[in-house]
Amino acid sequence: MKPHHNLAETRTPDGARLSLHEHDGTYCIRLNGQDLMHSMTSASEVLLGELAHVRVDTKAPTRVLIGGLGLGYTLKAVLAKAGAKAVVEVAELMPEVVEWNRTHMAKLNGHLLADPRVQVRLGDVVDTIAKSRPNSYDAILLDVDNGPTPMVQAGNVRLYGPRGLEAMKGKLKPGGRLAIWSASPDHTFEKRLRAAGFVAQAIPAKLFPTAKRSAYVIYVGDKPATESEAAPPKGHSQRKAAKR
Repeated sequence: MKPHHNLAETRTPDGARLSLHEHDGTYCIRLNGQDLMHSMTSASEVLLGELAHVRVDTKAPTRVLIGGLGLGYTLKAVLAKAGAKAVVEVAELMPEVVEWNRTHMAKLNGHLLADPRVQVRLGDVVDTIAKSRPNSYDAILLDVDNGPTPMVQAGNVRLYGPRGLEAMKGKLKPGGRLAIWSASPDHTFEKRLRAAGFVAQAIPAKLFPTAKRSAYVIYVGDKPATESEAAPPKGHSQRKAAKR
């Protein structure tokens, strides 16, 4: 049996232990010993990146913000369809995670950080959003915690409240898309997305492509392109079933 290697570890601003592990070519980041993300179960991170594709024009200049680098799978999915004129910003709170990608996981997805379309923003994604211009992003993708119920960083709750959602909507271009990874369903948050003026849907996400059941949820909020799209016709359901 091949050994498990603890490659590196650090502490989050909240004092939790964040560690990187490798086993037989697979990688895992753990929080206080609990798996946070694993390269063997990255389908939901890939799906998060793919959900930006409908808002990314391969020929025109586009701008995407990814909150949370993780193991780089969401970045990989975005770059796969982004054109040469795209700018993909990656906001990562932990500089060690960026360093782990560039060193220990260089052959996984770390090499993508050298792509000229990629701009790494070290620090809280809340600050990146606050400093950005209105109507500047075609898509904002968030995978910075367990979803609307934070586990990694208590301050992330600011993203998911009415003020946070309103701020992100203001940074999206008309027709832009917000997508948020969540470890479990949160119907209250889905209602909050709608209350903030998004056209919302909850998309099931699997651990790996061949899984029979979905383990996670990705909440998608589309900013109406026009005022007439802001409110759907009476009786119209905004929840859509994910194609499988």
